[in-house]
Amino acid sequence: MATPAQTAVRPWGAGRLAPYPKITHRPHASVTLEPDTQLGIYVDRTGKIIDMGKHGTSSGTETPTSTNSDSAPDQGHDQDSQQD
Repeated sequence: MATPAQTAVRPWGAGRLAPYPKITHRPHASVTLEPDTQLGIYVDRTGKIIDMGKHGTSSGTETPTSTNSDSAPDQGHDQDSQQD
C-alpha cells in the first residue's frame, strides 16, 4: 500500500525567530546556594568567591476603597511603595 507524499511544512513559529541579542559575559562562572542563609554564592572561573554587588528590596500595599451611599457603587484604591 502506497502512502501519499508528504510535503514539508514550515513550522508556524519559525517566522517569529530572530537572532539572539549581543552576548554579555558575566564575571561569574557558577552560582551555588549557601544552605544556611539561602543566598547565592557566585564563583569565578578560578574557583574564587566573588561579590556580585548589592540590590535593593521593595514592598508595596494596595487598599481597595468602596462607597455605596446612593446604590451606585464607587470604587477606587490607594497604593504605596517602599524601597531601600
